Amino acid sequence: MQRKHLAWHETLELHELTASTANNLIALKMHVHDIVDPQLRALYEEMIRAQESNLKELLQFYSMAPTEARNNKSKGEHEDMTGFYAGHLLGMSKACIKNYAAAITETATPQLRDTFTKQLNHAIKLHAKIFNFMLERGYYPAYDLHKMLENDKMMAQKALEL
Repeated sequence: MQRKHLAWHETLELHELTASTANNLIALKMHVHDIVDPQLRALYEEMIRAQESNLKELLQFYSMAPTEARNNKSKGEHEDMTGFYAGHLLGMSKACIKNYAAAITETATPQLRDTFTKQLNHAIKLHAKIFNFMLERGYYPAYDLHKMLENDKMMAQKALEL
């Protein structure tokens, strides 16, 4: 049976992938011109094309996101890159937490496990600080699904236009 809309949980995964892909694409495009080695630059360019293609495919699913009573759109686009930098930092901190959690499951040496655990706990606290920074300033409307998805589309479009 084919559904006409996405489930809430997959919509949130779609959001996570779209937001991180857009942030990574912006970073790739900001740095590609600084790459001197031709082979590495070609890899960056290939990654840029792949990420652009991925974003275009992901954006097609936004029309299938669950709907609810929607507030008027806020067009408060920020002129500076604070939102991008904060989102990039949030994505990095999330990846760091996942990496520490995975590393802990592979650790046999108690002292190393303790070190990983201490660093994981610090990473979790830092992630919360970054998240709260974004939430307080409106860069991550975590409690407004419509606004969050609109922000994703705006960032993805910005990444594609760079």
